[in-house]
Amino acid sequence: MDKSMAANESEAVLLIEDLTIAYHHGDQWLDAVQEFSMRIAPGEIVGLVGESGSGKSTVALAIMRHLGQSGRVQQGQIIFAGNDLLALDEDAMRQVWGTQLALVPQDPLSSLNPSIQVGEQISELLRHHSALSRSEATTRSIELLELVRVPDPARVAASYPHQISGGMQQRVMIAMAVSTNPKLLILDEPTTALDVTTQAAILDLLRDLIHQQGTAALYVTHNLGVVANICHRVMVLYAGELVEQAPTGQLFGRPLHPYTQGLLDSVPRLGDNKKVMQLRAIPGRIPSLRERQPGCVFLPRCPLAIDICQQQPPLEQLAAGRFIRCHRWPEILAGEIDARIAPGETIKPGQNAAQVGDFPLLNLEDLQVHFDIRRSARELLSRRPAQKVKAVDGLDLAIPEGKTLGLVGESGSGKTSLARAVIGLEKASGGTMHLLDFVLPSGLSKRNREMMKHLQIVFQNPEEALNPFMTVGESLRRPLITLRGLPNEEADQRVAQLLAAVSLPAAYAQRRPDQLSGGEKQRVAIARAFAADPDLLISDEPVSALDVSVQASILNLLNELQDERGAGNLFISHDLAVVGYLADIIAVIYAGQLMEVAPAEDLFQPPYHPYTEALLSAIPRLEPDPDQKQIRLEGDVPSQVDMPPGCPFHPRCPRYLGDICRQERPPWREAPGQKRIFCHIPIKDLEELTEAQQS
Repeated sequence: MDKSMAANESEAVLLIEDLTIAYHHGDQWLDAVQEFSMRIAPGEIVGLVGESGSGKSTVALAIMRHLGQSGRVQQGQIIFAGNDLLALDEDAMRQVWGTQLALVPQDPLSSLNPSIQVGEQISELLRHHSALSRSEATTRSIELLELVRVPDPARVAASYPHQISGGMQQRVMIAMAVSTNPKLLILDEPTTALDVTTQAAILDLLRDLIHQQGTAALYVTHNLGVVANICHRVMVLYAGELVEQAPTGQLFGRPLHPYTQGLLDSVPRLGDNKKVMQLRAIPGRIPSLRERQPGCVFLPRCPLAIDICQQQPPLEQLAAGRFIRCHRWPEILAGEIDARIAPGETIKPGQNAAQVGDFPLLNLEDLQVHFDIRRSARELLSRRPAQKVKAVDGLDLAIPEGKTLGLVGESGSGKTSLARAVIGLEKASGGTMHLLDFVLPSGLSKRNREMMKHLQIVFQNPEEALNPFMTVGESLRRPLITLRGLPNEEADQRVAQLLAAVSLPAAYAQRRPDQLSGGEKQRVAIARAFAADPDLLISDEPVSALDVSVQASILNLLNELQDERGAGNLFISHDLAVVGYLADIIAVIYAGQLMEVAPAEDLFQPPYHPYTEALLSAIPRLEPDPDQKQIRLEGDVPSQVDMPPGCPFHPRCPRYLGDICRQERPPWREAPGQKRIFCHIPIKDLEELTEAQQS
């Protein structure tokens, strides 16, 4: 390894040299990560990015010494704080885990003990590793919760994990991770499951803590926007090999490896829309450990591959901190070739060719979805009426034929409750739902098969949506027979056509879900939804858990299928950039009520509703603007129990006017471009406030 890449051991908190990691498959060990090197200095945040299967988590597990019995380090060194971690026994590693090396996981709820109060979990850690007394540990746990900006830390300390929000759970995990002032933090997708406003607050918190404490950090993620906003340096991993490394600004400003360029091209930017451009997903997928061939590992998917790529390229150093593994990087750097467009290829804009009209396909009027709160024994005996959570409260919304309506908002805003009411999985408490020319009854029990075939849903997690004991063909055949009444032979023929429509081979009909990648499972789920030839598709966060390249291919697929079939789509997400790309119309929801509705191209132009403005400000961008003023919302979406009159957003609104916002329901205001805003502030004043914010 080049000494300029490694830095001196005295300067680096973590120094990895020529690390090769293998997993046991069958009767042999297969290399998952090959000759990987890395250094992280105090106070430095290094991003490790790549698709699922690239080896990111394997590197993190190797550092933590958590590879398990099926994984082992074949060669190399992991030098941490001057010690070779691979040479330490388990007792010595326990001391490292507890005091010097800490992990912040993706799912905090699964890492917290559900039966122990939050404060006691932090106190227990402090008593064990810092030798504090019980009273000292209790006091320190409150201080740590204050450090991670938890409002009302005493209340949170007395709460159980399930009684606090996901964002609060992640703050608790960060408090536990920094409690012993570790030298290295490993951040394993810590914001993937969070909405954009909570994510922005967590990123601000991590950035400040790392700067204040001089902690080194490894940030493992597939979210390129997050990396662009928090990391000092980025390492791109593909099929177990480091293919590019550079300071963050250089990598995002001038990527030199075709894989890095492909990842960046897969991400929709704010304001991108299917009507004017098409996302460029990377074709194919990362090869499995058994499929990897000699030569460049990216060769089968590379748009610039030539004969020399049959030979493995070396990792070359261009400048201090910048490395590249590609035979053709000099041509890319000189501008002679472009990894975005292969020779002879052009990128076509999205077509959106389906015949659409203004007739409302789905029309919701005064829709209400309320849930009774379970009463205690005392409340039952006193016959006190049950309180209600008003998840959706008096909402009016229409989706025109053949159009996509994007519904955005934070967790707890009512997005999924609305979708479940429309699909029939939850009973509406009030209002009406019209689909085409018939009324949708509340709940599935009152709906016949004719109604069900007009309406299908794609869930966020295809793992849970697909039956693990059924083949792909059986899953697709079922709606063809039960909802469309096709005979068995015709249904079998139709299965092959559905797989072709989602770009999967006909042979996949014989596979089971555990034989598919995450993106392939979601394609099968989409094919199953379209099997009934629905008029309306509900897509509930269908790409939030996917790699950026797979996400791009799924978004393009949804657009193409909509073009071909003319189906409407209710697309639900907390990612405004993704919604902006796919949607024709965007509705912003908060605490069960709409705040803003606009054509997609108009939503990203001022004036904004203050809530929309905060959502836009929180989105991590690939090209961060250091001069952009940030808006950070305090607290979470309120529980919709006994909501007061007035604007539901007023307790968190950065534009709060006073009594009028707290006591009076806002009017709907008409803005240019068919935009409607639910706010007391006049449109002209909102425009001026936006201009002042951006100046």
